[in-house]
Amino acid sequence: MKNFSILLLSVLTTVIACAQNPKEVKDNDVPITVSEAYEYEVIVPDLINPWGIVFLPDGSLLITEKSGELIHFVNGEKITIAGVPEVYNRGQGGLLDIQLSPNYESDGFIYFTYSSTEGEAKGGNTALMRAQLSGNSLINQEVLYKATPNTTKGQHWGSRIVFDDAGHVFFTAGERGERDINPQDITRDNGKVYRLNLDGSIPTDNPFVGTENAKEAIWSYGHRNPQGMLINPETNEIWVHEHGPRGGDEINVIKKGANYGWPVITYGINYSGTDITDITKKEGMEQPLYYWVPSIAPSGMAMVTSDAYPDLKGNLLVGSLKFVYLEALYLDENNSVMKREKLLDGIGRVRNVIQGPDGFVYVGVEGVGIVKLVQN
Repeated sequence: MKNFSILLLSVLTTVIACAQNPKEVKDNDVPITVSEAYEYEVIVPDLINPWGIVFLPDGSLLITEKSGELIHFVNGEKITIAGVPEVYNRGQGGLLDIQLSPNYESDGFIYFTYSSTEGEAKGGNTALMRAQLSGNSLINQEVLYKATPNTTKGQHWGSRIVFDDAGHVFFTAGERGERDINPQDITRDNGKVYRLNLDGSIPTDNPFVGTENAKEAIWSYGHRNPQGMLINPETNEIWVHEHGPRGGDEINVIKKGANYGWPVITYGINYSGTDITDITKKEGMEQPLYYWVPSIAPSGMAMVTSDAYPDLKGNLLVGSLKFVYLEALYLDENNSVMKREKLLDGIGRVRNVIQGPDGFVYVGVEGVGIVKLVQN
């Protein structure tokens, strides 16, 4: 009987191993360790879902709550800003990223993304707006771009914002749960990185200008749900990370007109465990700089450039919603990830991370607030 039990266990183990999806076994994985080198100081307490964070020139903070509140944190006080557009607060949608115009000192514009109900169809879609702050109100609001069509689906809105040094604003919009319709079709919104002039007009050198029926604001396509974006200060490249399905979260270096593959290629699988596709590479589709298996559910991304954290300088910080930590990804001279660490392990769902003008890192944590990364 004992020998039969051992034989049965061996057979079951073999069956389970053979049934394991090979995409769940990453062939180039970088193991992650836990760092005790950092702690945190709460700067803005008691926030529910601090999606976007930006410093004003006077050192005060503007913070977006996904529910639709824009908060000005100044002199230790939270002030709710009036005049924020209505948001479709459903699923992952709401009031999302926020950034200051690169010409803020002269034009006073604040750019933000949100789930907009504008349009005739029910539901909403990702929009980019700019407005100015006058006292405790938003004025001179301009919708610069609104993705269509509206949908009542709650998933995959994106969305992050960056500016280049040539007068362009880039922002992301997820594929809104329509993976087989939107991301590979340049005549449709969603699953895209967009590029506009600061006033919302379409740059004439965008890759699909003049292409029949194309959405001419598109800069790149084939994305799933990008919730982190930055401009690498060393290379001036746009880096985006996006949620994969079960496995296959990615960091991508964004190129003009490039296709990032979703859902034709992916390192992830369906949540049920079945395959989405049997290929991870295809000619004409970009490979990620890095991908996670298992997924960490990344949100927010910053590259440390200051001297405030010598060990982190030149490396990436990415929030993990799923595993409730801030991840440090250490890069080699080829921008390959050579080391990973968990910082602030167990702090909560990390929604955003930025480097402030003072050189310190600030982290938005759901249910906690805005915290400052402090070295032990």
